Amino acid sequence: MRRDSGLGPRHSAGVDGPSAESRLPSAVAGIPHDPYVALRLSDFRRYLTGNVLSTVGQRMQTVALGWELYERTHSALALGLVGLVQMVPLILLTLPVGHVVDRYDRRRVLMGAQLAIAAASVGLAAASALQAPVVTIYACLFLFGVGRAFQAPAKGALRPRIVPVAAVGNAAAWCSGGWEVAEVVGPALGGAAIALTRAAAPVYLASAATALVFYSLLRAVRLEGPAPEPQPATLRGLLEGVRYVARTKILLAAITLDLFAVLLGGATTLLPIYAKDILRVGPSGLGWLLAAQSLGAVSMSLWVAHRPSFRRAGPVLLWAVAGFGAATIVFGFSRSYPLSFAALFLAGALDSVSVVIRLALAQLRTPDELRGRVSAVNYLFIGTSNELGGFESGAVAKLFGPVVSVVSGGIGTIVVVLAVAAMWPEIRKLGRVEDTDGA
Repeated sequence: MRRDSGLGPRHSAGVDGPSAESRLPSAVAGIPHDPYVALRLSDFRRYLTGNVLSTVGQRMQTVALGWELYERTHSALALGLVGLVQMVPLILLTLPVGHVVDRYDRRRVLMGAQLAIAAASVGLAAASALQAPVVTIYACLFLFGVGRAFQAPAKGALRPRIVPVAAVGNAAAWCSGGWEVAEVVGPALGGAAIALTRAAAPVYLASAATALVFYSLLRAVRLEGPAPEPQPATLRGLLEGVRYVARTKILLAAITLDLFAVLLGGATTLLPIYAKDILRVGPSGLGWLLAAQSLGAVSMSLWVAHRPSFRRAGPVLLWAVAGFGAATIVFGFSRSYPLSFAALFLAGALDSVSVVIRLALAQLRTPDELRGRVSAVNYLFIGTSNELGGFESGAVAKLFGPVVSVVSGGIGTIVVVLAVAAMWPEIRKLGRVEDTDGA
């Protein structure tokens, strides 16, 4: 199958430039391993910086939204609607957006998404400052969800056009680590800003500013190789990403593993219960528990970036997801705060391994002309599984208690790993993800 080698000329608005490969040291081939190979590319540095800043802003906004809505409504339902309102455009638009990403300039699609996100954040700031009806906040959140629906598939399709093939895995590790850093820093900054100003509007404006910074940085990013030939907008073309994933067993297995690990193995939703009633560590202990998985993921992402690509990526992926399930079981049974923290740290580290491998697989095992639609399918399943996983954990905890919910989720994750390994033996044979000619 023909792949975009990433070695062709670079194009930005029709202007040729030097290839990324020519601006990298010869070590990009892997001898010796260069842990900073992706970071040596100025275009990737621009993309990574903007992406991390934008994510920090969005996480700051999430904290401000929760604080303001509860202050104004004192309603748990109002908080629950925040996720639901943003999920609606995700479900409705993800597949059409994937087709848009494959038909048009991906960089410009991502830039447009940042403008929509910035506009939504400015709208939230205005609604907050003017004390507009709560429905106005949800209208802005819907627009924010539209921006996110365009953002994720565009990111997934764009990254392989920024770095050469040999650096895709390294870029995935740095992107994963940067995202986890934003997951820790964003809520902390958002909470600090709320405590300092006692107002949500400045946080919303900060989120808009970070989106505009990402927009500005993207304008300077040049893409690797020519843009794919535009395809006609047909129903068959719209669904081609779904069909490609369904017939590409390696991708289907990797997405299935991640989907069910998130759906079954996540304990994050129940951490307040563990902090208060089981471990009895109070709000400060809860904060560290919430940060534990991200700290583990950041540490693992740095380690992965500093080592050569996994020679047997398939078995590593299977063991990482199984280990994630085992760490979740340990956390579920633990009554020791240090052990609980360590279990969550390990779960985050192992989850980072699976994310890096899955991202690299999705980007390298997909033809360039389909990357937008495949990224959209990936985001649709993984994005919705976060919300559904939280609901599943809460529902089981309501019926059988939090320990049963967490432990059964960990056991279910291990069962899924065994089932995937049996159903798709290709995943057990997968070698280096960069070796796209075979398993």
